[in-house]
Amino acid sequence: MAAMAALQSSFTSLSISSNSFLGQPFSPLPLCSPLVKSTQTPGSIVAKLKRWERKKCKPNSLPVLHKMHVKLGDTVKVISGHDKGKVGEITEIIKHNSKVVIREINLKTKHVKSRSEDEPGQIVKIEAPIHSSNVMLYSKDQKVASRVGHKTLDNGKRVRYLIKTGEIIDSAESWKRAVKEKEKTTEAVTASS
Repeated sequence: MAAMAALQSSFTSLSISSNSFLGQPFSPLPLCSPLVKSTQTPGSIVAKLKRWERKKCKPNSLPVLHKMHVKLGDTVKVISGHDKGKVGEITEIIKHNSKVVIREINLKTKHVKSRSEDEPGQIVKIEAPIHSSNVMLYSKDQKVASRVGHKTLDNGKRVRYLIKTGEIIDSAESWKRAVKEKEKTTEAVTASS
């Protein structure tokens, strides 16, 4: 009986409330905002990376980026695949798997669900990526596809040129024009959504 009384007295001396844990104050964890925010605009439709396409990473966990013979804004000709022979301009480059997106080439059908009750679902055509080895740089003037070469100009600037025609590809004006066109299309997509 004496042991039972001692046990009851020890339980009453130990005050457990809803705000404490075994006598120590308990503070709930603060709710944090998500660390990763979505960069995709709600109105744009993009071909995403597949689950089985993993990015190869370096030991510091950064993705391995491959160097390609084409750049943003280059005019290229498709040399293999079902769009063989078509000519277009590069609109996007995916460096970790060496793929490029070409305007109006390799169109795929995407079924989009309705986002709200009043908006109907739709079927849209999107440009899917093509591997960079399946495209070749193209000269609009002489209508010929060619491999790319590198040479240093007299002023010390290193540029790319077409081997068959000798035409220099890299120029500051064409690069600025391609970047401005890409910015305009992203602004138009964000404005429409």
